[in-house]
Amino acid sequence: MNSGMVTKARDFLHRHWRRALRWREKLVLREEAFHLVLAGLVGVIGGLVNLFFFYAVHLIQPGDPVEVVGRLNDWERILVPTLGGLAAGLVLHWGLRIVGPQGSTNLLEVVVAGDGRLPFRTELVKTGSAIISIATGASIGREGGITQLAATLSSKLGQIAKWPPYRLRLLVGCGAASGIAAAYNAPIAGAVFASLIVLGNFSMNLFAPLVFSSVIAAMVSRSFFGIEPWYKIPPFPAATLPQLPWFVLLGVLCGAVGAVFLKLLRLGEWQFRKLHWPVYLRLMLAGFIVGIIAIGFPGVCGNGFSVTNDILHEKFLTEANPLLWLAGLLVAKWVATAATVGAGTVGGVFTPTLFIGASAGALFGTALHQLGGWAAGVPAGAFALVGMGAVLAATTRSPLLAMIMIFELSLDYSLVPPLMLACVVSILVARQLHGESVYTEHLRVKGLALGQETSRPGETMEQTIGDLMRAPVTPVRENTPLREIADRFLTNSNNFLPVVDARQRLLGVVALQDLKEFLNAAQDLDAVIAYDVMRPPPQCLTPGERLLEALPAVLESELRNVPVVNNPAENKLVGAVDRAEVLAIFSEAIAAKSDPTR
Repeated sequence: MNSGMVTKARDFLHRHWRRALRWREKLVLREEAFHLVLAGLVGVIGGLVNLFFFYAVHLIQPGDPVEVVGRLNDWERILVPTLGGLAAGLVLHWGLRIVGPQGSTNLLEVVVAGDGRLPFRTELVKTGSAIISIATGASIGREGGITQLAATLSSKLGQIAKWPPYRLRLLVGCGAASGIAAAYNAPIAGAVFASLIVLGNFSMNLFAPLVFSSVIAAMVSRSFFGIEPWYKIPPFPAATLPQLPWFVLLGVLCGAVGAVFLKLLRLGEWQFRKLHWPVYLRLMLAGFIVGIIAIGFPGVCGNGFSVTNDILHEKFLTEANPLLWLAGLLVAKWVATAATVGAGTVGGVFTPTLFIGASAGALFGTALHQLGGWAAGVPAGAFALVGMGAVLAATTRSPLLAMIMIFELSLDYSLVPPLMLACVVSILVARQLHGESVYTEHLRVKGLALGQETSRPGETMEQTIGDLMRAPVTPVRENTPLREIADRFLTNSNNFLPVVDARQRLLGVVALQDLKEFLNAAQDLDAVIAYDVMRPPPQCLTPGERLLEALPAVLESELRNVPVVNNPAENKLVGAVDRAEVLAIFSEAIAAKSDPTR
């Protein structure tokens, strides 16, 4: 009687474990799900950073910089940005001396060649300097500071939690995505920016968190500012087939404009570097140059949102000579931004690029209209909108990002087909005239660029397994009962568990499918231990192995998380690498080598 009850109870437990094993992968919080939770938190950070920047800038400068400068006398137009540059430079000079050297703050650099660690105190200093520069009329965009601070706070979160480099890099990407999404109210563009520019990877395990972060950041920002975009786009008529050649020509022009802009940025840096002045004097000189230009073109001050909106609505037609005015504004913004960025001002060039694109597009459209109405039916504002995307594509080398950004800003499909043509043509032209994008220029100077416009960690085979290594799958001891092993499989999503001895040396692995065979046999689960069911240890990696050397072992492995041991002699389990991530790196590297345009 008692024996029969024991047998029934054992059979019940076996059935329970078999059902639980089938459902455990559906119930366990996978790492991918955890990353979505983190991405949501980073999205909140990005939205709040955007709010902070908005009110911090308006605390110093309550109105639009262009409108404020337009009400000033000539000497005041010079004085304000000059003193602003001096103040921003002093914050950088003394602030960075106080915090001391902390490492690179370049997003791409810490992703491509670093471990995802962005220095927090250095970024606080740069944020203060950026706010002063933006508020006093420097020709720079606020999106750079928002993106940088959001990424740094995200990285700091991971550093406090002592997460491995692969997760820190993802947090940096999510921070960048949330910053762009919040700054422009453009969640799709934010995710694409982080995927293409920062991480250089569209794999779903990375893209999904970026999307999540962008959406949350945009929604947080909309809670305070509403859904209205920064750019007010008027309705434009849909382009027709006979009009498309004009947009192709516009793409050629915008490619040249973008290339010249990049060359001027580099020239500005070279010229200011030759001065060997302290940073506060360089920024003061840059502010003085902007002030001189603002006497004739006050629109160069600040990020230029209001001026770009005026161009899109064709308010320049009220000028005595619209062509001359647009050409002067384009050159003025070129020089003002080159001086501002070249001096070392903290901020972004995304918004100035859109300004330059709008000026170039409007100049092209107005010229066509005055030369006999060749582009009849296409407003100059439509050419300006397409020009914004085409110049953005030329400077970032990312047509997809430019197309999505302009579509999200306009929320109108009518100009998307000509926009697509102009973007791809502009990139082809820009590549012939200037070899680097605005984001890879600094990497190339430091010898970190990897032979393509966007890059990700690991595209160079010089990177090691240690750079991608994460915490190992929690192992079991060799004497662990089968009952406990079954419980372990119920609480994680792995199909294999490593088996170690008392010194953490890897002895083998237990496979989930092997465990099912023992459950079906209705044996005493406490009498069977891990040593009885484990397989021999798989081929392992070591932290110092280069990716190219590790490829054969990764290809042969059937484990999702390939074990990493300290060395083959001791065989101590120290970590694991994601097999899919390593293979994705090689796949992208092969694709880059086979593409002659990259």
